[in-house]
Amino acid sequence: MRWKLFPLVAVAVIGCIGLGAALAMTVSGPRDRALSEIRDLQQQIRQQNARLGGVRQDAQRSIDALAVKLGQLQAQSTRLDALGERLAEVGKLDASEFDFGQQPAVGGIEDVGSTAYALPQTLNNGISQLTRRFDTQQAQLSALQSLLLDAKIESNLKPTGMPVQGYISSYFGVRTDPFDGHSERHTGIDIPTAYGTPVHAVAEGMVTFAGVRRGYGNVVEIDHGNGYMTRYAHNSKLIVHPGQHVLVGQVIAKAGSTGRSTGPHVHFEVWYKGRVINPLAFVRNHR
Repeated sequence: MRWKLFPLVAVAVIGCIGLGAALAMTVSGPRDRALSEIRDLQQQIRQQNARLGGVRQDAQRSIDALAVKLGQLQAQSTRLDALGERLAEVGKLDASEFDFGQQPAVGGIEDVGSTAYALPQTLNNGISQLTRRFDTQQAQLSALQSLLLDAKIESNLKPTGMPVQGYISSYFGVRTDPFDGHSERHTGIDIPTAYGTPVHAVAEGMVTFAGVRRGYGNVVEIDHGNGYMTRYAHNSKLIVHPGQHVLVGQVIAKAGSTGRSTGPHVHFEVWYKGRVINPLAFVRNHR
């Protein structure tokens, strides 16, 4: 009887062991899978942290490079300020009008709909200030350029300097006539020079006359468009013609002794608004 019950007992024991193992696997399986998933997530987090560290280092290097570039631009802006102040000083312009050290008053509507990536506050403020500074400099330098160009144009149109190099042998005003010894009014200045010496325009303008006038011989007359007219007389040869535009310093004739003259020289006159005036102040001035 005992031998008949033994197989049944063995089967029951084996069944209990199998059931326990199955139950253990059922209980421990989800935990192990969860632990495995946690380990995988931890590994991913470590990898992401490593990548983030690399991105942070790259970003810091970019920010450092940007900060260096910002410093260079600020130095250039300082040099532009110095240049603008120097130009204003040289151009004898109003210093209060071109104060490169002050920001002009500006305004505008805030754009609340725009979005942008944020920079470090110090760097962002530096870039914003530099941007406004460059805008200010551009506006001031453009206005300064216009004024200096206008001043240059005005200067080019005003008689300045000598038509030929030399000394003045006869001045403007009353003098003794070299031919008859009587007193006469001399309407210009005489500058002795070698025959054929190039005669230069003392200002930019339009040639209104190039020909012979009584007593003057071969004459060139230039209208400078601002009330001034200059006359160059006693030339041996005329280089320009009426209607021709001439520049400052351009050769307009060759010196000679035509007309009422005792020898080669240039008779130079300056007229302003239809009246002849003393050219001495003009020839002694420098452009």
